[in-house]
Amino acid sequence: MVGKLAVVAVGGNSLIQDPKRPEIPHQWDAVRESCDHIAQMIVEGWSVTITHGNGPQVGYILRRGEIAAQHGVHDVPLDLIVADTQGSIGYMLQQALDNALRRRGINRTIMTVITQVLVDNHDPAFANPTKPIGGFMTEEDARRYETEGWQVMEDAGRGWRRVIASPKPLVIQEINAIKALIMDNYIVIACGGGGIPVIRNEHGSLRGVAAVIDKDRASSLLARELRADLFMISTGVEKVALNFGKPDQRFVDEMTLAEAQQYMAEGHFAPGSMRPKIEAAIDFVQMGGPYAIITDPPNLARALRGETGTRVVPG
Repeated sequence: MVGKLAVVAVGGNSLIQDPKRPEIPHQWDAVRESCDHIAQMIVEGWSVTITHGNGPQVGYILRRGEIAAQHGVHDVPLDLIVADTQGSIGYMLQQALDNALRRRGINRTIMTVITQVLVDNHDPAFANPTKPIGGFMTEEDARRYETEGWQVMEDAGRGWRRVIASPKPLVIQEINAIKALIMDNYIVIACGGGGIPVIRNEHGSLRGVAAVIDKDRASSLLARELRADLFMISTGVEKVALNFGKPDQRFVDEMTLAEAQQYMAEGHFAPGSMRPKIEAAIDFVQMGGPYAIITDPPNLARALRGETGTRVVPG
């Protein structure tokens, strides 16, 4: 493995930049843009492992399934949908990053690992669904879907979304394979959508469950397991803000662990939005990671140079 290792978590929403234009050609445009910036990190000497979100994509597939079920087409369980999106988004990232690297004269093999992540079947999250999936909608539409059996909530002032259980990730089942591929100089895409949530049943066998693991929490776990030099969260904003959306909004260049925990306790970060990203950054640094960065795709390289983004550091 050449260079320092960065785990880069690409947000599912950043792959659909305009909620009014979610079609696949527009997703390709977003993926290509993100991969162009990741390729520049590799040019500058970083070894990169990529994770990605899938919330909007899972939501669209679930909705398609509900519509199709009205015409006699069988339903698809959520664990298989997460696996599907690991394959489809992984394919898009593989192709776009391969092309971006070749334009720079670099020939590397990129692989997607369909990743299972163990959770506790007694996790309290199963009784309290909070993870937003799917596109944003009006409250009127949300209430209508609620009568059809959805659980919905308002998401950080941005609109209403469907929510499902989001248990804590405990073990990455394919971690040894991921480590071996990285050591052999492959660029690995893993833990897509937070990983496929699985449990051990009473016989010790793995079984998928109806949940979605938070991508940032799983990515933080992966970064810790790989002893990464950097955990980078690519999201929809250039920097983290305090008092977000208010007249006294203030962007933060750097926060220590203590400051991050204080800001979180003060309620600055919305659940389902920035809060899980801050929690994931805290977990990584608290467990010995050197530092984490939160920024948007166009500013990945600039954030690495300390010119923008928000850093979470020990202290």
